[in-house]
Amino acid sequence: MNLSNLTPASGSRKQRKRVGRGEGSGHGGTSTRGHKGAKSRSGYKSKIGFEGGQMPLQRRVPKFGFTNPNRVEYKGINVDTLQALIEKTGLKAVTPADLVANGLAGKHDLVKILGRGELTTGVEVSAHQFSKSATAAIEGAGGKCSTIDRFEK
Repeated sequence: MNLSNLTPASGSRKQRKRVGRGEGSGHGGTSTRGHKGAKSRSGYKSKIGFEGGQMPLQRRVPKFGFTNPNRVEYKGINVDTLQALIEKTGLKAVTPADLVANGLAGKHDLVKILGRGELTTGVEVSAHQFSKSATAAIEGAGGKCSTIDRFEK
């Protein structure tokens, strides 16, 4: 065996269509591109969503709804998640910076504490917003809720 007689195992590779290699190949002449038109020419690249001049789908479908430019989005963190964090780290006060450090929120996220689960340890929690049930759960466990203004850094 040497380099001149190495071949891949039979059936392991597909036979590719060798176009533009003369008439005897069966794919000479127009090289399977057909006659004339943009698709037959070199450098052709279609726009995304182009449908050959037909009105594209994204323009046929009507606009719908309204997007409020003043919407404020909060990252929701539940009380049971806080409890797991406190058990893991032993924190006495939870701030958004602690949540970011433990991967529960992003650096620029506004944090809202939600009321799923229960808290067993009294802890001071600082966040941008609290749900009523979360406030009740935190204060019921002997903790304290302090709201941070969302425009403060």
